[in-house]
Amino acid sequence: MRQSSKGFIQLEWVCPNCGGRNPGPVKTCENCGAPQPENVQFQRPAEEKLVTDEKSVAAAKAGADIHCGFCGTRNPSTAETCSQCGADLKEGKARQSGQVMQAAQPAPKVVTCSNCGSENPSSARTCTNCGAPIQTSTPVPQKQTMPAGAKAGTSTTAKPKKKFNWLVAGGIGAFLLLCCIALVALFVIPSRSVQGTVTNVYWKTSVPVQEVQAVYHSDERGNPPSDAYDVSCRTDSHEVCEDKTVDKGNGYAEVVTECHTVSEQYCSYTTDEWTTIQTYNLDGNDLYPQYAEPTIFGDQRVGSSSADYQVYFDTSDGQMTYSPSSESSFQQFQQGSTWTLKLNAVGGIVSVER
Repeated sequence: MRQSSKGFIQLEWVCPNCGGRNPGPVKTCENCGAPQPENVQFQRPAEEKLVTDEKSVAAAKAGADIHCGFCGTRNPSTAETCSQCGADLKEGKARQSGQVMQAAQPAPKVVTCSNCGSENPSSARTCTNCGAPIQTSTPVPQKQTMPAGAKAGTSTTAKPKKKFNWLVAGGIGAFLLLCCIALVALFVIPSRSVQGTVTNVYWKTSVPVQEVQAVYHSDERGNPPSDAYDVSCRTDSHEVCEDKTVDKGNGYAEVVTECHTVSEQYCSYTTDEWTTIQTYNLDGNDLYPQYAEPTIFGDQRVGSSSADYQVYFDTSDGQMTYSPSSESSFQQFQQGSTWTLKLNAVGGIVSVER
């Protein structure tokens, strides 16, 4: 797998104390001054832009921040002592890093301030009218998981479960059920009956003669059959790339492009297969279908025979055609006999009875 970095983006975090949104590198809430707790994770912003200034890029590359083991204050990875209490950060705990972050939900065009009701751009962190923090909906920390043994940038993110909407599911289920009932009522359930008199019958039988012939298969995906010969295979390869946003644990995330090669084998080959070389057909307008008895030579064989049956009725709705499913059923339809034809809503014959 090949990896390349596109650059870094600035993340956000939501203050659990006041609900204010803060830039990822900021270690204390810009609205209420509360420090970012260790368990409050970073989030991807709705609008993502690669940072370009050298200072921000250097901070992003520095590594995960460290929370003081005594007072919990968040410190940069380069610090040796806590900026708040002066404790040695060797006793501290580095923030999690290396997880692939899920994308933020699409931001609304405007956000209403909960304090004064003014409308603000979705990117605003404080109200342009009253200065109050623009609160998000109840913050849900992103659940970020990394499989055992995976390197940074190669893990996947578990999405938070959404509440199942039983009302919508019930509505969809009811609609599908009604559609099924309508189809059954339209084509399967008889809606009316008419009397029909048999005016004619017709049958056609088919008997195939087969022999083993070489059949050429071209560019079939996967491995050829074990009995194939004249085999020629090739491998088609193409590169698949995907961008992943990897948490650096310091308020920034790295946008990494991962590419891997996907290969597929295609083979051309020949196999010996039973192939129909000729079909012998017979037909008639009586109730006694007959099958051809072809003469076979050498390694030839007779394949599976088939038959089609048609019965023609004269009704008050005009001529109708019915196809019996078997020879024994077909032989019941004597010329001039009268039958009750049960019709569906579109006029097709569902069943017949004497």
